[in-house]
Amino acid sequence: METRRLGRLEHESSVLIYGAASLGGVDQDRADASIQEALDAGINHFDVAADYGDAELRLGPRMPEIRDRIFLATKTGRRTFEEAWSEINRSLERLQTDHVDLIQMHAVCDLENLDLVTGKGGSLEAAIRAKDEGMVRAIGITGHTAQAPSVHTEGLRRFDFDSVLTPLNYRLSTDPQYAADYAALVEAIKASDAALMTIKMIARRNWREGEEKSYSTWYRPFDEQRYITAATAWLLNGHPEITGLATAGETRLLQQMIVAERERADLTPEAAASILDEVKDYTSPFVDIPI
Repeated sequence: METRRLGRLEHESSVLIYGAASLGGVDQDRADASIQEALDAGINHFDVAADYGDAELRLGPRMPEIRDRIFLATKTGRRTFEEAWSEINRSLERLQTDHVDLIQMHAVCDLENLDLVTGKGGSLEAAIRAKDEGMVRAIGITGHTAQAPSVHTEGLRRFDFDSVLTPLNYRLSTDPQYAADYAALVEAIKASDAALMTIKMIARRNWREGEEKSYSTWYRPFDEQRYITAATAWLLNGHPEITGLATAGETRLLQQMIVAERERADLTPEAAASILDEVKDYTSPFVDIPI
């Protein structure tokens, strides 16, 4: 699997980042199988969060065996110093490790939350203390709304975050405002040499009212190999600034994303976009977010 430099952190990170939200509601056997599937494919970057159900608990039992083989990131969604400090310590216990490579301020999707995180007594202070004490190596920020790129650009003005995890897919890129906000974020990322990672690459649309939710993702994902491969090719072949993309929060989709990464080489971004244009119900997932 291709690897890319993770900004100034210098880790050669697999372009597929294991999205451990997929482990939040599965048993240990299924979690172990999925983790092994990722490792066998060459994925060396795992991303989890305290808010992902039992995901940290599912990863924890594998840490004694694999900790020195992977870049391990988690997230805190708490907004005060005390709450975040407690949660970071709890995450280390659940993950069965004495440190993570990256702690991220989770779901910072608007300026109100950015103010809480970066303000006096906010969760960023807990992350800085954890870094000073060797519990984390780096500090990042994440978000998942249409406003996320502009909020993250402002975040980089306030603090020198080591990484940003923000949404991007072909459909989002066709919205002029979103494209402009994303371009501004890329410029800020380049100026700081931070790592830029993305989410929602195979999001197709929101679930419709009354529709059976056949996957554990909060949005309806692509599940046809043709479209997953096209979405992957469009993103990775056309956006060298991206260090990696998080796999979807569903273990059953991991293998298709691994196949897509392997088979994308001969598909230009333009050809990939033409394939995705075939999908009539391809829309932004940020219409009615249930989280």
